[in-house]
Formats: sequence, structure tokens, C-alpha cells
Amino acid sequence: MALVKIKDNLKGMEDQATAIIVCDKNLKIQYINPSAEILFELSHGNALNEHIELFFEDIDFFKEALTQAKKKQSSYREHEYFIKTKQNKTICVSFTITPIEQNEFDFIVEFIQMDQQLRVAKEERMFIQQQANSELLRNLAHEIRNPLGGLRGAAQLLESELKEKSLKEYTQIVINEADRLQNLMNKLLTPHQLPVYKKTNIHEVLERVRSLVLSEFPDNLELIRDYDISLPEFIGDREKLIQAVLNIARNGVQAMSHNNTKEKMNLQFITRAESQIVFHKKKHTTAIRLDIIDNGPGIKNELLDKIFYPLVSGKETGSGLGLSLAQNFITQHNGMIDCSSESGQTKFSIILPIENNLKINGVVK
Repeated sequence: MALVKIKDNLKGMEDQATAIIVCDKNLKIQYINPSAEILFELSHGNALNEHIELFFEDIDFFKEALTQAKKKQSSYREHEYFIKTKQNKTICVSFTITPIEQNEFDFIVEFIQMDQQLRVAKEERMFIQQQANSELLRNLAHEIRNPLGGLRGAAQLLESELKEKSLKEYTQIVINEADRLQNLMNKLLTPHQLPVYKKTNIHEVLERVRSLVLSEFPDNLELIRDYDISLPEFIGDREKLIQAVLNIARNGVQAMSHNNTKEKMNLQFITRAESQIVFHKKKHTTAIRLDIIDNGPGIKNELLDKIFYPLVSGKETGSGLGLSLAQNFITQHNGMIDCSSESGQTKFSIILPIENNLKINGVVK
């Protein structure tokens, strides 16, 4: 009966990404939501009717905080508070106590893990930066394309008028460089082409990338597949996903091939299901996690926070567009991409929600 009343009075609590605990006036726990179960690795049944000191060892501090909240009839907030879980793990959280005094429920405690807050803030910064960069580059590409075509055309006309073969070498340089820039402009404009969404299997995407990578780098490369074949299909643009994964895989193999060590190049594709995961300020019941891992030299620390920015590259000959395009394509699928790196291992993690509200022919599937 208590659970029914809580659900009636605290609408949407089951789907909240924030960990929530509801207590009575005796500081006994009456309800914890699924996010709290995940955060504290404790089931609702095991927490029910337990004292709040289950989560607060310094119970005097908690009682004082609750007293202040009730006295002011407003929420009490505490940042960077360390809590020891039943599994003897210490986590850093910010928590909010809110008095409700409703029937047998006296107050609510909301917890947000600090590293989750930092991750959400980082995601938001990256998303805003990506949008700004994407718009800037699209406008820049449009501005460059027309005069570039004029330069190439003028060089071709000039070449047809030249008699000396040696002079034509100069016009060929102009034409070749114009073509190179045109290819670059096409890449800058690629993310703005409308995606074609249909039912997609992540392993079909990976197998296509695998064949392309092995054909391009056939020597001394071991590509290891570790797939969870139970993963369901989802709605996506197959070609854009192939390009996103290919850009990451190709970067990894190129980094390994330029490494001076004679260690065998090792590239891994790992797929797993993720449950109750939070990203883009939304809680997803189920998502696909794809890890692309190489045993290359790693990414320099000063580049790690910038690698998804366009025109930023760790290679002398790189355009710095591969990872920027990959991030753009994953964002179009309401997913996220992250990277961690150290010497001997670089891991790119792609998270794709299975229920992503994307449309096939204008209909959400």
C-alpha cells in the first residue's frame, strides 16, 4: 500500500535518473527508486523499513540537516558528501533533503553521484561545442566552394592556352590542390545530409567495418571480436554508423602502425548491453555499448579533451575530421561517444539507445 501511495504522490519517480529515498518521521526508509537501487547496489526489499543510517554513518549530522530543512520549510543541500555503501564502497554524492509531511511520508532524500554530475556537464559542453563547430564549418564550406570552383575552372582554361609543357605543371598544381580542398569541403558538408533510418543490427555494421579495415591494413593486424549476439536491432542509418566506426578503427590502426614497437597490432570490437544508463540528461532502460580498443601508443593528454573538435589531429598528415564526423553521426542517433587513453591502450566507447525515437519514413518505430 505504501508503494502505491508513493507512486501516486511522487509522479515519475520510477523513471528519475536521480537516486531517491523516501522516509517516515522515524527515519525509516519507505521507498527507494530504481536509480537508488543501482547507485547503492541495494534492492528496494532490503532497504524497506531500514533506518536512514543505512546511508548516513554520521546520523547526528543528518538529523541536524533535516531539522534545518523542516525549520525553513525548504530543501537542504549538501555537496561532496562521502557515503559508504553496504558493499563497503565509498562514493561521493551531493544530496538534497526535502520535507513533504504527507501521510506516513516525512521527507525525501535525493542523491546525485558527483562523477555523474561531472560527466553530464562534460556531455553538455561537448554537445554545445559540436553544434557550434558544425554550424561554423558548414557556413565556411559553403563560402569556399563557389570561389574554389571558379579557381579550378580558370586554371583549366589557362592550361588549354599554354604552349609550354613546363608551365602546365603549375596549372596542374592549382587544379590538384583545388580538388583536394573540394574533397575536404565535401567531408565538412557530409554530416548535414539527411540520414536514412531503418532497422539496423550493430554487428552487421561492425562486420562491414572489419572487412574494410582488414582490406586496408592486411599485415600484422589482429582484429578481435567479442560480441553479445543477443543485442536487438535498433533504428539507425547504417551507412553513417559504418563511417563513424570506420573512422575510429582506422585512426586506431594508423596510430598502431606508426608506433615504433614491433608488438603485434591488436584491435578489439566489444559489444554489450547497458541497463538503466543516463546520458544526454535522460535515463535509458537499455542501450548498446560498443568499445573499440587498440594497443597503440595512446593519445597525448593535451589532445584528449580536444580530439572530437574539427581540424584537431594528432597526425601530421591528418585533416582532423574523422573523429568529429564520428561524433556527429553518433549524436544523430541520440547516442554518445567517449574516449579514454593511456600508453598501450586507447578505448573509444559508443553508447546507442535502443529506443531512440528515430523515424522510418516519418513514423517512430
